[in-house]
Amino acid sequence: MIDLDAIEAERTRLRQVHLREDRPASSARGLHHMALLSSDVERTIRFYQDLLEFPLTEIFENRDYEGSNHFFFDIGNGNLLAFFDFPGLDLGPYAEVLGGLHHVAISVDRDTWERLRGKLEEAGVEYQTESGSSIYLRDPDGARLELLADSLGEMYGSKVS
Repeated sequence: MIDLDAIEAERTRLRQVHLREDRPASSARGLHHMALLSSDVERTIRFYQDLLEFPLTEIFENRDYEGSNHFFFDIGNGNLLAFFDFPGLDLGPYAEVLGGLHHVAISVDRDTWERLRGKLEEAGVEYQTESGSSIYLRDPDGARLELLADSLGEMYGSKVS
């Protein structure tokens, strides 16, 4: 059985030890891109560009694997969601593993959130809503996405940045 009191005590301890009120600026400039895997390039483009309205910005050969594509979608603020396909490698289906991807959360404004929710319904894409601000869904290869109607740096009304 999970000891919720012990978990909360540890969370409190971690906050006290590691959260800094006088936090220095990050050494990073931002997320350049996050790369996921695609089993079908055109299906991935249709899903991300046509359904979720993230414009395809570029596609070129992946330098790491001959015949593989590396392609990018604009997710706002100069950030990109990238994909590789690896033809001939017979990769297995998406799986959540330690050190792996749980989900990608992408901020959209409330009107866009509502419009995309309608498009998902119309397209028959299964999704789940949480807290009135999150839509959780899976892409065609099973990667979990969250469309979040909160501003960047906020989560459910709390500042997280």
